[in-house]
Amino acid sequence: MRKTLLAVLLAVAFPAMTVAQMSGAHTGAIYAVVARAVGDPARQADKVNDERRKISSIMEFAHVQPGQKVLELIPGSGYFTRVFSAIVGPTGHVYVLWPNEYAKEDGDDLSAMKKFVTEPHYANVSVLEQPSNQLSSPEPVDLVFTSQNYHDYPDKFMGSVDPAVLNKQVFDALKPGGLFVVIDHVAPTGSGMQDTDTLHRIDPAIVKQQVEAAGFVFDGESGALRNSADTHTLKVFDKSIRGHTDQFIYRFRKPAK
Repeated sequence: MRKTLLAVLLAVAFPAMTVAQMSGAHTGAIYAVVARAVGDPARQADKVNDERRKISSIMEFAHVQPGQKVLELIPGSGYFTRVFSAIVGPTGHVYVLWPNEYAKEDGDDLSAMKKFVTEPHYANVSVLEQPSNQLSSPEPVDLVFTSQNYHDYPDKFMGSVDPAVLNKQVFDALKPGGLFVVIDHVAPTGSGMQDTDTLHRIDPAIVKQQVEAAGFVFDGESGALRNSADTHTLKVFDKSIRGHTDQFIYRFRKPAK
C-alpha cells in the first residue's frame, strides 16, 4: 500500500484527528507492519542478528510499506530481502539485483538466492542479473536500497563504475517521490573514496555529494548503526570491529516533480 493511500484510509477511519495525530497513527501502522515482518517465522535463523543490525529501525526509516516495489542492490545472504518480502506482501514485489561483476566474487550467495526465490513463501521476490554499470528495474520502484555496497561500485573488480552513472540509474529506476537508502561503513572525514578498495569504507560526505548531484534531495539520516568506538582506520573485516563498524544510514528522495 502506498503511503498516500494509507493516509487516506487513516483519514477515513479517524476523521477528527489533527495533523500531528494523523502522523502518529501512520507511524504506528507502519511500526505494526514492520513488527509482523520481523517476526516472520520463516526468518528464524536471522533473528540472532536483529538487535545488532537494528532491522526494525532501518525498515521504519526506509518507510517500507505493503504493496510497494523495492529494488535491493547486492542482497548478499538475503537478510534484508526476507523482511522486505514480508512487508510489501503479495501485492508488492522485491527485485534483488546482482551485478555480474560482483556475482563472480560471491557466486555462492547468488546461487542460494536463486534457490531461495523458488520457495512459495517468497513468490514476490525476483533475481536480476545485470552489468554493474547498467542498473535498471523492470518497473518503477518505490525504494532502492543498498547496505554496505555503495563503496564497491567504484572499485576495479566492479568495473570502476562512475558514482554519477550509478546514481543517475538509481534515480531513473525510482517513481517520483521514491526513496534511495544507503547504508555503508564510515571512512575518515575528508577521505572521499580513497578507502573503498582497501578498508571497504567511504566518507559519508562524498556519498551525500554524489547522490545529490544526481538530482536527489537529502531526506534524513539515522544513527541506528553508529559506533563511536570505531576509529575508521581498520578494514571492516578486521576481527576486532567486524559486525560492529560505524555505519551511516542516509535517505534520499527523488523529487515528486
